[in-house]
Amino acid sequence: MSLTHRFLRTTRTVHLYLGVFTAPMLLFFAITGGLQAFSLHESTRGSSYAPPAWLASAAQFHKKQTTVLPPRRRPPPQATAGAPPAQAGAETRAPSGVGAPAKKNLLPMKAFFALVALGLFVSVLSGLYMAWRYSRKPALFGVILGAGIVVPLLLLLF
Repeated sequence: MSLTHRFLRTTRTVHLYLGVFTAPMLLFFAITGGLQAFSLHESTRGSSYAPPAWLASAAQFHKKQTTVLPPRRRPPPQATAGAPPAQAGAETRAPSGVGAPAKKNLLPMKAFFALVALGLFVSVLSGLYMAWRYSRKPALFGVILGAGIVVPLLLLLF
């Protein structure tokens, strides 16, 4: 067997098992990233929407590699009747020539990211199916896939 053939075979095997090991986290990132594109993991000011706890934790794990959610900031205190008036000459509006940024329609980009997340999800699932279906060592496939699920869960404990 030539050196090139052995190198190619070894590279293909490493690619296969690295892909199987990382597939569970790629599926997780595809799902949580797709949901984050539409801000389903957070509530916005003035909205009555409260995200489910599991989704907020999953998004936190996706972004910060921890499930501990930071404490929510309190809204700024409202002006009270006894508050001192604004100082004379203080500028209360934006300087001339500088206005509020124009609102953009973000829906097309959000839809694109959701499509990319769906494509990644389907691609990883089909890759897992092909790796399992054409594997000559299905037990090793199962062990490596299980390790790709268990290792991140164990790392959450530290």
